[in-house]
Amino acid sequence: MSSPFLLRRAFSTSIRCSYRTKKIPEDIIANTLTTHEKRGLPKNIQDIEEIKPQAESQSALTPKVDRRRKRGKVALPDNRLDLPPLSKWIDYFPTTGIALKGRISLANPETAALVADSFVPNGSRDKVIIEAYPGPGALTRALMQLPKERIRKIIVLEDTEHYLNFLNPLQEVDPRVQVLPMNGFLWDTYHQLEVQGFLDDVETTPWSQSNSYLHFISHLPMDVLGEQLIAQLLRCAPAHSWLFKYGRVPMSYLMHEWVWDRISASTEVLARCKLSVIAQAVSEFNLSIVPQLLLPYDDHFYPAGIKPTYSSKTENRRRGTPFVAGTLRPLEHQIIQPDMLDKWDYCLRKLFVLKSTPLKNAIGHLAPGADVLKSYLTSDDVPAEQRTDMMKIIRKLDVEDWAAVVHAFDRWPFAPEDLLVTDSFSRDERI
Repeated sequence: MSSPFLLRRAFSTSIRCSYRTKKIPEDIIANTLTTHEKRGLPKNIQDIEEIKPQAESQSALTPKVDRRRKRGKVALPDNRLDLPPLSKWIDYFPTTGIALKGRISLANPETAALVADSFVPNGSRDKVIIEAYPGPGALTRALMQLPKERIRKIIVLEDTEHYLNFLNPLQEVDPRVQVLPMNGFLWDTYHQLEVQGFLDDVETTPWSQSNSYLHFISHLPMDVLGEQLIAQLLRCAPAHSWLFKYGRVPMSYLMHEWVWDRISASTEVLARCKLSVIAQAVSEFNLSIVPQLLLPYDDHFYPAGIKPTYSSKTENRRRGTPFVAGTLRPLEHQIIQPDMLDKWDYCLRKLFVLKSTPLKNAIGHLAPGADVLKSYLTSDDVPAEQRTDMMKIIRKLDVEDWAAVVHAFDRWPFAPEDLLVTDSFSRDERI
């Protein structure tokens, strides 16, 4: 509300009050006071004032209770090599605030050991691990306890002070561990890893081979930024950018089950989305451990789950829903060409808003005049085995279908040049 409006309200109110003020005849006042005396009310204002201190003294006997919880600063324990008991985590690791409310961390050391062994299994040799979003470091400690021949270096990326208090001591006892106060979501973080020489000893392998020396591991944040992070890292594979400049580097995540369902959704599943298509176009993936081993949630993760008090569309993002552990590996053959990423993003974005619509009816949504692309996909010039089924609904298009649509869009001379989409990859502050 603007200040001029406030001034007008104050002025108009005072005018109304002045018009309503009337002079009351003295005989009416006298009659009223006489009536009050008969009812036993105070005879004058002085009597009323004598009652007030009594009421105030009685109310003062009952102090008000402040029900707000006041938490002082808790002194850190001397031993921070080991994590405190889970019952004490709330004292050291707050769960509120924009930077913390989406953070989920392994808390059970036995589970952390199981996950670490599944991410870096027997047979691994001299790996360099980049771990983002480690939280208090239960998984970090489990990685440190694996046979030393498996891991040569652990680079930990964490910029939250509460977690750093329990991560920094690890590098003092194990020379393989380097804790960097950096955000795993920012592009500049990985640029700094190169500039500062942290990856100088990482071997680059041909794209035809899987890189067994470098491995990215992360707890995926629970909020929408977590899904954006994994989607944008997957987009780096076709261009061999980010860590993929060192080769086909595997990525292992602890993530919400609903994110995994979107990544792995087939053409027959309602959860299929843009992320499903990108993930399946650029990578192969598998669960690292049986999901039941991470259930129930409260036995393995922190903070504790929240029991819903009402139904919500975002129920699947509620803290306490199941987590899974999975690994994604870039495919040797990338169906998305590096210079076509923006066009894939654009076509996916424009068409998935009509995910239950047949392609023949939806393709015109790409741009004015885009209905002409039907001929690019079904004309006699196209070999029969390469023709696209225009009756398929958007959600049921497989990766090959999408490649045909994007290729047709690329060939169209009147395709729009402005392909800006909000979830496409760009080298700005965020990956």
